[in-house]
Amino acid sequence: MNAPFDAIDAAEGKYAIGQPVSRKEDPVLLRGQGRYTDDINLPGQLYAVMVRSGYAHGAIRGIDTEAAKAVPGVRAVFTGADLVAAGLGPMPSGGAFKNRDGSDMPKPTQPPLTTDKVRFVGDPVAVVVAETWKAAKDGAEAVIVDIDPLPAVTDARTAASAGAPLVHGGTPGNVILDFHHGETGKVAEAFARAAHVTRMKILNSRLAVCPMEPRAAIGEYHPGEARWVLHLGCQGTFPMRGMLSAVLHAPVEKVRVLTGNVGGSFGMKSSCYPEYIAILHAARTLGQPVKWRDERSESFLSDSHGRAHDMEQELAFDAEGRILALRVTGYGNIGAYLSNGTVLQPTGNVVKNTISVYATPLQEIVTKAVFTNTTPVGPYRGAGRPESNYYIERLLDTAAKEMGIDRVEIRRRNHIRPDQLPWTTPAGTVYDSGDFPAILEEALAAADWDGFAARKRASRERGKLRGIGIGQYLEVTGPPAPEMGGIRFEDDGSVTIITGTLDYGQGHATPFAQVLAARLGVPFERIRLLQGDSDELLAGGGTGGSKSLMASGTAIAEASDLVIEQGRKLAAHVLEAAAADIEFEIGRRGGLFRIAGTDRAIGIMELAERVRGDASLPADLPRTLSVRHVAKSPPFAYPNGCHIAEVEIDPETGVTSVVRYVMVNDFGVIINPLLVEGQAHGGVAQGIGQALLENVVYDESGQPVTGSYMDYGLPRASDTLTYEFHSHPVPCRTNVLGAKGCGEAGCAGSMPSVMNAVVDALSEYGITHIDMPATPRRVWEAIEAAKAARA
Repeated sequence: MNAPFDAIDAAEGKYAIGQPVSRKEDPVLLRGQGRYTDDINLPGQLYAVMVRSGYAHGAIRGIDTEAAKAVPGVRAVFTGADLVAAGLGPMPSGGAFKNRDGSDMPKPTQPPLTTDKVRFVGDPVAVVVAETWKAAKDGAEAVIVDIDPLPAVTDARTAASAGAPLVHGGTPGNVILDFHHGETGKVAEAFARAAHVTRMKILNSRLAVCPMEPRAAIGEYHPGEARWVLHLGCQGTFPMRGMLSAVLHAPVEKVRVLTGNVGGSFGMKSSCYPEYIAILHAARTLGQPVKWRDERSESFLSDSHGRAHDMEQELAFDAEGRILALRVTGYGNIGAYLSNGTVLQPTGNVVKNTISVYATPLQEIVTKAVFTNTTPVGPYRGAGRPESNYYIERLLDTAAKEMGIDRVEIRRRNHIRPDQLPWTTPAGTVYDSGDFPAILEEALAAADWDGFAARKRASRERGKLRGIGIGQYLEVTGPPAPEMGGIRFEDDGSVTIITGTLDYGQGHATPFAQVLAARLGVPFERIRLLQGDSDELLAGGGTGGSKSLMASGTAIAEASDLVIEQGRKLAAHVLEAAAADIEFEIGRRGGLFRIAGTDRAIGIMELAERVRGDASLPADLPRTLSVRHVAKSPPFAYPNGCHIAEVEIDPETGVTSVVRYVMVNDFGVIINPLLVEGQAHGGVAQGIGQALLENVVYDESGQPVTGSYMDYGLPRASDTLTYEFHSHPVPCRTNVLGAKGCGEAGCAGSMPSVMNAVVDALSEYGITHIDMPATPRRVWEAIEAAKAARA
């Protein structure tokens, strides 16, 4: 019999919902005992190295593999033609969207390895498989790819212009999606009668994702079962299985995806990449497992990038500074392919997120998603949400200055108030909860907004410029999808949660266990999480869009109710009572099934043990307490908050430092504040990185010039600081836990607050805007140009 435990710890004490419980996986990871993909080695495995294009654009005239095949240890070389001949492909191309004229967006066919021409530097053209890494690398260097170079285009606006080189035939003007949302006539009328219109052109820089763990994978094929197995780091084994199944033309039950620890992803590892198909083909052909891993320099080319938008924004106001209409037009750079590039960020997510917390009667979004000769651009922490919040916050600061209104006041005038909720936006989203005015006021107080003038004078005495900026934000979480909530009572007395979201650094095991312990009164220490085996899943949307707790938490809560329902029937049998007389409660003995009005009861863990393998149970009773349940995921939630940043700038060098940072967030009911604060810190650091440092740059021929950490600046510890974190939770009304999501919000608040602070500091020189990243060179050049203009 399992030993009793103090359920107060689970339901009301140190493991209760709202308690800062340390992550379950930390002791393992800190001891170096994590199991990442590259830690896995299978008996008899071979090694793969990709052959990639050194040109951004060019026709493939031939691929000579003979010298590579002669390298000692090389077992095979496969090209795109080999994979096509084997019946593999095409690669996934994402969701289907309509152009503004009602036509379907084009979806050029992409084989797993390109066969006709190369479309970006890093485009994979062949894979070399050998007995060792060294032999595979030597073989890859011996492959001769004859490429006839073609003109390349790397900028989305240029790519959509007349006469630009075509990345794909059949995609006129390189435009994948000509997107439109809004009522053009009404928006135009609002702008025509506006007392003031603010217009800005804002670039959102291209980012390299840079997770701590580069991508890696091991492919297996089991001919006796005609079954494919792929070990890799991803964001959800269930959706990855579906994508692989389509490319392999295999039933989903013939594909298994296994994922262990994942060292970061931020959206990038959610895609099905060509390398995975190549090694699976090699494994089937050669009859041995095949392992591939990215090197860091390779990942700058092969991993999808983020952001890369070129937008023009307009905001119409009445005479009192209240918003009449919003209009955004521009371009989203999708890169060369749709398999790991997506069109949602510069289109639908701009629609849903640019409105933010402001009462905006009308909006029109007119954007084009465009192919270029660059690495595909996919989701990156926020995936259109931080970009959109950045646009509206820069517009408001600029409008305030142009209209002579205080920048705090212009936000106050336009806030959606709590008494106006639920609020339906022009995007069709419905805000169910929040207190946007109160969050702004709390942030201003925490940041000592009124004391800024004194801090600015102190900075000036040291020869520094100082600025302060607001970034109030609201994000729309990822779309709902069915999610599994399995609860399995194991033979060893542990309880396993089975769900289809996947932890790649967030720490899911702990808050999920807190939810289960609170619902069923099972011992927190005995709860395990199974998430990385597609064979165990009935459904699963993976992790993305800041919705894991809402999706899996709802599924766990519903599954817990099913456990209680089954438990009442089983407890009635064990206690010799009617099921209608059995009540469930959580007491000091944990979860208890009790005969109402008596002291006769049995603990949930004891009951699980009693009925396990009991052949004498009547046929009409469940065999176990375990359940396998699929929940309908709750609708969108709307995490929001206000961040306030202060920066100092050295005008002699252009170096910008974030010297003070305060955030107030509404993430709804917070299950684990320790983990939530950590997620916010990480998002803020990445937002600071984009604001001040990060930028992927290509030259005119399409060659990346930021291909390593010698050229690409990531934020270091010295670039960040201790953030002041505050919570102002207003429970969400659309999911059972009241949670709103938090994983991407740090970026949404930090980008606008830091850049508004930079512009505020530079306003002494008459500078009204500077694009990200505000590197020392850009800032210094802006200052010098402003000085020259005044001279």
